[in-house]
Formats: sequence, C-alpha cells, structure tokens
Amino acid sequence: MTQDVTSGGGGGVRPVFSRVCVIGSGVMGAGIAAQIANAGVPVLLLDRKVDGTDPNALANGAIAKALKTDPAPFMDPAAAKLIATGNIDDDLPRVADCDWVVEVIIERLDLKQALYRRLDAVRRPGTPVSSNTSTIPLARLVDGMPESFQRDFLITHFFNPPRYMRLLEVVAGPTTDPAHVAAVSDFCDRWLGKTVVRAKDTAGFIANRIGTFWMQAAARVAVDHGLTVEQVDTIIGWPFGIPKTGVFGLLDLVGIDLMPHISASMKSLLAAGDRYHAFAEDLPLIAKMIEGGYTGRKGKGGFYRINRAGGGKVKESIDLVTGEYALSERFSLPSGAGDAAGLLASGDRFGAYARTVMGETLAYAASLVPEISDDIVGIDRAMELGFNWKKGPFALIDQIGAAKLAAVLRQEGIAVPALIEAVGDGRFYQDRDGATQAFGVDGAWHPVTRPEGVILLGDFRKRGKPVLSSRSGALWDIGDGVACFEITTKMNTFDESVMTILEKSIAHVGEHFKALVLYSDAAHFSAGANLGLAAFAANMAAWGEIGKLVSRGQSVYKALKYAPFPVVAAPAGMALGGGCEIVLHADAIQAHAESYIGLVECGVGLIPGWGGCGEMLDRLRADPRTAKGPMPPTREVFEMIATARVSKSAAEARRMHILRDRDGITMNRDRLLADAKTLALSLVDGYQPPPKPEFRLAGAGGKLALDMAVEGMVRQGIATPHDVTVAGKLATILTGGDHDVTEIVTEEDMLGLERAAFAELVRSIPTLDRIEHMLETGKPLRN
Repeated sequence: MTQDVTSGGGGGVRPVFSRVCVIGSGVMGAGIAAQIANAGVPVLLLDRKVDGTDPNALANGAIAKALKTDPAPFMDPAAAKLIATGNIDDDLPRVADCDWVVEVIIERLDLKQALYRRLDAVRRPGTPVSSNTSTIPLARLVDGMPESFQRDFLITHFFNPPRYMRLLEVVAGPTTDPAHVAAVSDFCDRWLGKTVVRAKDTAGFIANRIGTFWMQAAARVAVDHGLTVEQVDTIIGWPFGIPKTGVFGLLDLVGIDLMPHISASMKSLLAAGDRYHAFAEDLPLIAKMIEGGYTGRKGKGGFYRINRAGGGKVKESIDLVTGEYALSERFSLPSGAGDAAGLLASGDRFGAYARTVMGETLAYAASLVPEISDDIVGIDRAMELGFNWKKGPFALIDQIGAAKLAAVLRQEGIAVPALIEAVGDGRFYQDRDGATQAFGVDGAWHPVTRPEGVILLGDFRKRGKPVLSSRSGALWDIGDGVACFEITTKMNTFDESVMTILEKSIAHVGEHFKALVLYSDAAHFSAGANLGLAAFAANMAAWGEIGKLVSRGQSVYKALKYAPFPVVAAPAGMALGGGCEIVLHADAIQAHAESYIGLVECGVGLIPGWGGCGEMLDRLRADPRTAKGPMPPTREVFEMIATARVSKSAAEARRMHILRDRDGITMNRDRLLADAKTLALSLVDGYQPPPKPEFRLAGAGGKLALDMAVEGMVRQGIATPHDVTVAGKLATILTGGDHDVTEIVTEEDMLGLERAAFAELVRSIPTLDRIEHMLETGKPLRN
C-alpha cells in the first residue's frame, strides 16, 4: 500500500477505518492517537471532563505535550490537526461517527466496564471496540456485557511508545467476530505499521508474561550472586542478543514504579504453581527507591543516575544491597564468555548467573506453548519486537543448541519443558525448499507464513542465489521483471567496490529486467561513504584515489538516473550522505515512515560530492510551493546542507523536498519492498529517462548573501571557523561558481563544482580532524 501520511491516503487506497475514537489521553492513549493521525486517519480523542474554562483540557493538554515530546509521537506536527478532542460527558455521542473505538483508560475493571456500558448505548451497531489493557483478561472485561458487545470486543495491546514499537498483541474472546479481528489487525498492520501477534487471553499475554518474568528473575538472582548492575546488564545483554540496556537499564527506561503494580497483577492472575511466583517478590530496595523519587529516567534517576553536583556530569549506579550510589564502572566479560553458549559454559559466577536467569527464562517460555501462543513463532516475534531481543527465545535456543540447554537446565535443577525434550538434539527452526519451518507442539514441522503482501529480501536468499554479487553488494531477481540491488558492506557504506557492483547491476538490469529497486533488509539503508577508507587514503596523501572515487560516484549515480528503466529507492532507517544522494537520483522513492534522510557531509567538513547539491536544487525549483527565482530554492538547499539537517521521519523528508508528492510512504517496514516493487512496475509502461536539468543560479551576488548569512551565524556563536570555510565552498556550488546569473549552468558544471570543492576540503587539516573525530566518537567535531 502506497501511503501519503500527510494527506490521509495514497495510491487511491483508503483504510478500512475512516475515523477512529481513542478514549483516554494519557501517554499511551495520546501516543496511539498520534500514530493513527500519522497514518492520515482522523481521530477523536476523549478523556474526562474538567471543570473550568476548557472542559477538554485533559485531551488538549495531551496533544500539546505530545507535540513537545522527544522522541516525537508525531511524524509530522501537522498530523496533530487530524485529532479532534472532547470529553466523555459531553462528546461520547460523537463515537457514532467512528469506525473503531480504542479504550486506553486506567487499569481498573469497574471503570472500564462502566465506560463500556455507556459506549454500547451510543456506538453504531457492529462497531469494534478494543482495550489497550496489559493486565486484565478479556473474559473479565466483558463479563456481564451484552452478547452483541462481546461479539464486537477484542484487546489491542500496543507497546510504548506506539510510534516506534512495532509489536501489537491482539486477543480475541470465544465469541469475538473474526471479521473484527481481521479488520483491526489489517488496519494496524498496513496503516499503523504494526506486526500483529495473536495472543491467548492469559495474564500478561505474551511479551509481558515472559519479559516481566525475565526482569524479575534477573533482579532477584543478581542480589543472590552479589553482582553489580553493570555486571548484570553486560552478562544479560549482548551475549544473548539483548539490547545494551540489559535489565536494570530497561527498568530505568520503563519506570521502576510500574514494577510493583505489574508484579502484583501477575501474582493475582497466575496459578499458584506458575514458576513466576518463585521470582515475584520485588527487591526490598525498589520500595525505597520509589519513595525517594528514584523511579528511573522519568525521575531523579534509577539503578543508574547522572550526578550533576558541582556542575559536573557523572554516571553513577546503585548498590543493590546498600542502596548507595557510586561511580559507574564499565564491566567486560572474561575472554571465552563472549557469546551465549560460551557464557553458559563458564565456570565462574558470571556463568552461574547466566545459567540461572536465562535458563529459567528460556525454560519458562518453552513451557508456555500453547498456553499463551499456539506456536513458537508468535512468542519469538513478541519478544523480538516487544523487548527488542535480537532473537526470540526459541531462535536463541537454536543458537545455543537445544540439547546443550537441556543439559544446563538439568545441571541447575530446572525442569526441562516437554517442548525442549521433544526437539531433542534438533532445532526449533529449519529452512527447507527455500522456506522456513517451525517445530510445533504436535512434533511436526509447520511453515512460517507471512501476511499477504509481505516480501522480504531474506526470503529470496533462502530460495536461491543472486543474479550478480560481490563482497559489497548483490542484485536479486524479485519477480515480475523487477530486480533489487542491496549493499552488503558494514552499515551499507559506499566504497569503490560498491560502485563497481552497482555499475555492473545497472548494465545487467538494462538487458534483462524492467525496473530496479534499491533496498536493504538491514536496519539502515546506508550511512553514506566509507569515512574510514577516506581517512586512510588522506593519511597516505592518496588524493588522486579520493578524486577518482568522487568522480566514479558521480558517474555511477548519473548512470542510475538516466538508465533506460525506472529506478525506485526504498530507504528505511538512516540514509545519510551518499546514501541520501543515491535516493535523490532515483525516479521515485518509496520510503519507510521511519526514514532518517539527509545530506550530512558538512558535519565532517565536506560537501555532497555525488550530485546531491544539483539534485536538491532541482527538487526545490520544481516544487510549486517553493518561491520562484534563483535565490529562494538556493537559500533553502544551502541551509539544509550546511546544517547537516536529517529528517526525523519520511513525512519530514517530504517537507524537506527530499520526497516529492509522487513518492510514497510505507508504514509497515515488512511491506516496504513489496510497495517499492509495485511502484516500480507502475512506472514501466512508456518510461523515459528524465531530461538533464539546466540551472540559472544566483551568481556572485547570491554567494555574497549566503556568506553574510553565515557571518551572522558566527556572531551568534552558532557557526565555527571551519563551518565558515565549508559553507563558503557549498555556497560557491549552489550559486554557480564563476557563472553569471544570466548564464545557464549545466548538470556537468554542477558536478565539476562539487569535485573541486571536495578536493580542496578533503586536504584541509580541520576536515581531517572532523573525519577522525567522527570515526572515533561517532559525534561531530565543532572546530
């Protein structure tokens, strides 16, 4: 589905729900409303009535706060205009105009049921109603409600923050209309970008059932083993593919004050024999921390805090026994314990801790199939997307080895679940005939299916070999006459070898395919040019080699632009520098909603050298919303590039003119390749390469105006001395160099100006200092 999130639709496709009501404007309710608005769908946001001049103060305040929140719930601030606010007392009848109602109020059964009875009196018959509850079973929520309401009711458990967390757990009751489940799931998948996992009506559903068990066990056992919070977060983190926050960092992030409530809820709902009870008691320290306001990042600190006494900024961590803070010290595991299997086999206390915590957690997950999920796939997806584990429990068991894990469990006195016994010395996943299969509770293998319209490049890797490949890139046949080019370097950076395989791919596609898609399954589309190689070449004074790479990149990118077939770029995540420039050279863009795109070269003391300057100028002057004449587009491009501005979403990239009106935005990352392929095919009939642009630029007068603007920034303390140098080179390019305002500047002229500026800057000491600083710290140097 091609989607324009700024206007409410795309490609003629309309969502199944044309208006949604969200009741409850707390952090989650406001976040869900924002994500629906991000999809271009109008929202009615209701909350309690407030006495005073503004009866809708709660809902209005929530939107105002969301517009100031970082990370931002809105992909574009303009999306907030799609949210109408109201209050439950005066505006509940407006629910009749909505196609889906989402309840996100406080976790109290009596209040929820009272609201449902009022809703049932005003909603259109057959309108689905869902709750975002994370603690109350569906059966309790609908107990005593009319059968007609029960048919229309389900649970849609979003994860916080709703814009960024892809997991959505959907729970249906025994009488829930399957059509509602299908409609809500499809809407949340295609329009809200969620991966929908069907969960059973059990305590905590899937992710929280396992995730809270894991956190509780990790915290409790840490005290028994006398470990520090840094040691725990290292042990339980990257060796098992778990984010660097580990356990205690995660608790700080979600809020320490939530844990007692979650623990109490789980204990009240789970049977007495459930293994959760063995780790259910919170650390004595937690009550003391909450009482003192140490509730995590939202409070004065948590297990970690930043001590700013005396104007300093020192990271400290808490002692799990004494509750005293001390300087946080980095911890590294002993050699040989760098992965899950090695750590579990380690004979020291760190290995003992890992065996207990991860052994208990993986065993617990295996014991819950099919109680909480019909299959292992749902559990793995829930933990991967809900807790950001690189691999879910069963994929992690495959990495360790099921038989080895069973031996660890027996060694630790932990009962081996029947499912692990059943798989024996085999695996939970296998690839057969180009498709992935999962081991089931029935002992048989079952195909891992994807929703209709989802294609992933990884699927093609399982089925065969690429059409062309090298160590730096590959060209794949993705069907229907469309090829897909992917970069395979670290962070998908560009170097000479990438240019070589890309050039070969362009020629091959011209002979054998209809269209080309530029795409990557990796988290980020491309971090741009390989700065490490550039620094190495500069240290060797290999200026000629650097110049050749700049010229080669220009040549290959223009070959892509003027190829005899349509090219669609499909960025997701970061597309920076040269990664942005290749996107700009495509005929069309199908971007994932979470695309962070920008020309960032000035941050390392350089300028875009692969045609980015001309491409951005061409976009701005062609946009009817941009003021006419040479200077307005020039000034806007200059500001964007000089400040190394990066879009915070695809919607913002559209406002920056990187995406044009004809380009598409895909909300669900898993649907990006399919949407890009569809867009590419739509361009095939009658395709003609674009004409070469000719520019009339502002000349010497325009450069003077830009230079004066930079001098103003210097006086304000915004620009540094080297910023002035870099901005001067950029201004020369964007105003045409020696060309007079009356002369035509060709695309080749623009490329020549880029090459000349790049060659001068890359030889300068301040630029080399910036490059080295970026490589060492990952942060720009302000010199």
